[in-house]
Amino acid sequence: MSEGAYQRLWESSHVILQELLDQEQPLLEPVPYRERQSFQYRLASLYLHYLGLLRRFDTIYDQMVQPQKRRLLRRLLDCVAGRVLELKDELVRADLCENPCLDRVLQDLKLTPADLEVPIPKYFLLEQSTAVRERGLILAKILSRLEPESSQKSFIGMHRTEAIILVQKAERARQGRLRATFMREIRRDEEQDRRIREDGWHKFSQCQAAVTIQKVWKGYLQRKRTQQDRRTEMEFIGMLPSPNQVEHLSIISQACLWEDVRRLRQVEKEEEFQAAMVKAHDSLAETEGPDMKEKMKEQIRQWFIECHDLTGRFPDYPDASSGGSYSIFADKTPEQVRMELEMQVQENKKKEQEKSKEKGKDEKKKNKKGKEEKAKKGEVDTVLQVLPSKCIPMISAGHEEYLNTWKNQCESIQPSQNYDSETLREEKRKEVELEIRIQVDELMRQELRNLRLVVDKEEERPLRAPKKTPGKKTGRKKEKDLTPNRSVESLYEELVISGLLRKSESVALKDYVGDFLYLGSALSLAKKLPMPSLFDIRQNVALYAVLRLGSPDIHAMAPLIRSILLVGPCGMGKKMLVKAVCTETGANLFDLSPGNLLGKYPGRNGAQMMVHIVFKVARLLQPSVIWIGNAEKNFYKKIPKEDREMDPKRIKKDLTKALRLLTPGDRVMLIGTTSQPQLAEIRGLCRVYERILFMPRPDYASRYVLWKRMIEARGVQPTQHLDISALAKVSDGYTPGHILQAIQSVLSERRFLQLSKRPLVACEFLGQLAKLDPVYREEEESLKDWYFKTPLGKKSVKHRMDQLGAEEAKLAKEKKKRK
Repeated sequence: MSEGAYQRLWESSHVILQELLDQEQPLLEPVPYRERQSFQYRLASLYLHYLGLLRRFDTIYDQMVQPQKRRLLRRLLDCVAGRVLELKDELVRADLCENPCLDRVLQDLKLTPADLEVPIPKYFLLEQSTAVRERGLILAKILSRLEPESSQKSFIGMHRTEAIILVQKAERARQGRLRATFMREIRRDEEQDRRIREDGWHKFSQCQAAVTIQKVWKGYLQRKRTQQDRRTEMEFIGMLPSPNQVEHLSIISQACLWEDVRRLRQVEKEEEFQAAMVKAHDSLAETEGPDMKEKMKEQIRQWFIECHDLTGRFPDYPDASSGGSYSIFADKTPEQVRMELEMQVQENKKKEQEKSKEKGKDEKKKNKKGKEEKAKKGEVDTVLQVLPSKCIPMISAGHEEYLNTWKNQCESIQPSQNYDSETLREEKRKEVELEIRIQVDELMRQELRNLRLVVDKEEERPLRAPKKTPGKKTGRKKEKDLTPNRSVESLYEELVISGLLRKSESVALKDYVGDFLYLGSALSLAKKLPMPSLFDIRQNVALYAVLRLGSPDIHAMAPLIRSILLVGPCGMGKKMLVKAVCTETGANLFDLSPGNLLGKYPGRNGAQMMVHIVFKVARLLQPSVIWIGNAEKNFYKKIPKEDREMDPKRIKKDLTKALRLLTPGDRVMLIGTTSQPQLAEIRGLCRVYERILFMPRPDYASRYVLWKRMIEARGVQPTQHLDISALAKVSDGYTPGHILQAIQSVLSERRFLQLSKRPLVACEFLGQLAKLDPVYREEEESLKDWYFKTPLGKKSVKHRMDQLGAEEAKLAKEKKKRK
């Protein structure tokens, strides 16, 4: 795509953004509980539109070259991603489910499941590729020192005569196989000639022979033509791969090459822009700086005089934390400043009068509080409302900046995508003005002291500190640093040596394949609870983990989520998802699994020190993922005999304390995985893990995609001989891990070489599947029962029971009316 194409895409994106901003205000109005479905529909529609907008902004930001536009696009991209996460949180609260069914909304908006895919911004890895590479080199260097030197293997020599005999045996065996094949063909030809002699030759006339040949040839041509037409039709509807796949791949590779070229141009233009920023700053400070300084001084002196005339004394100068003199004169005329001073005098008198009246009203208010609270609770229970957004004001500001600066700017002004010098000077003028204002504030504070001494004969009045409300603690409790004299490098090396910091395998999130749940709304209408598909699980991991860890700005704006628990049978890909999060965000992987802690940092103080070091390094080298495999062991109801030696519950208290200290901006996430959550205390487990994602067995659509993609990943293109639909049907109850094992067992190197002569068929996989134990329905039902005991599961069950009760009451009323 050309620069003009990306510019047009940017313009159309802002048209969509304006429409979405117009829809935001009505969403803040309270909605009665009886209109819950329409409220959910509006939320889902807005969520899908913002997802599409996020995909557009990611494409434009990745390929736009002009540096000033890229800065605005980056802010909009992060804010839209934050809004997507906010809307996801609202959908979960409204639907009381981690995976709300959006198939009906997709159909109404004429979208496809591909539009529901959460786009992961490309800059997550591009901007920190250097840091990830350096960290990988350091980790590899530490691990290489730990590996013992491999001793040279001594190969047993062979005598020359023995080697010749071995070669002769192999050659004679090869010749024997060829001779046997040749003799088999000779015997087959002789048998064919004997049968012809016995049956006798059938004599045809010339016309009969010609007709026979024509029949055979025309039948052959028609069969080939029919087969070709059928294949063309199947390719058109997407049921068979296209034969010109090589040509398609070459086009994609060419497009990727041009994308890389544009990224190189981005770097060049950014360097030019950085140099121009320094030059513009120095030029403005030298030419316009003195005039700005004198103008500010005159304005502040005038304020001193007016305040003294009105109140009889000089005002208190605002401190630097409140903005200095900027907080007084920000977009205000001298008349507005005078009016504000008069209003302050009147407000002080009113406050003194109100204090005396409030004392008599306190007793009456206490009596009414109980009734009011009850009424409020009833209102809250029957009203649905979206929480105020942190991202919408910033999105609106970015949209306004686009409309004022870039919308009407002709592209011919920057044909080579250079920076706009006028816009740059305006931005730098504000920075220079702020720097000069800080200097002027210091000078004018001293001048104010001198005026007070000379005119009012009084010394400087100390500024009063703001009163703290009793009983309310602001800020978070600071964690005591147990390693104040240790460097980050030494702590990092210690964790690597002890095995608590591991090198994560490179796994893309898109490799966790699965299909969309197409019948979610239909199941809900049939009063059946829809289970999440593998597609839903992948989207939730992208929303809860990848988007939040990938950018500090998104993490600060989005609702805070510190921990996730992945619950599902063995083989569902829980560890793969943890590795995918690390790969997509470039995060460090810390392993606090109970089995990995055996014999490390012994004692009570040792466990505290271990958790402290892990979280300290994770915060300093963020983004970081702290993984706990078999997470139920930290919260055992009763520790089994075989696990008593490892003492799995020893980090339970320290882990809970460390998690509470994580704040917005700390890109550290705890991810637990478990296949037996029933063994744990559910209250403690749910207190530590804020989001619990249930991973049931894959459905038919996901199994079909799994078989197809996994076979293709082994380098085999499925043919018509391989019935993937039958494989997906018979593999009900098997996990993706089971399917992968079956494919790896069947598609050996020897079988791969035989594919040209003997195509792959479905029955070859049945024997391998029969050797594996599936996930039985009882095991999955026990996991479902446990999930419905979690806080969100309880709310979902309660909501379903209320719905059933309301429907039964409605039916009972109708029966009474009929009678």
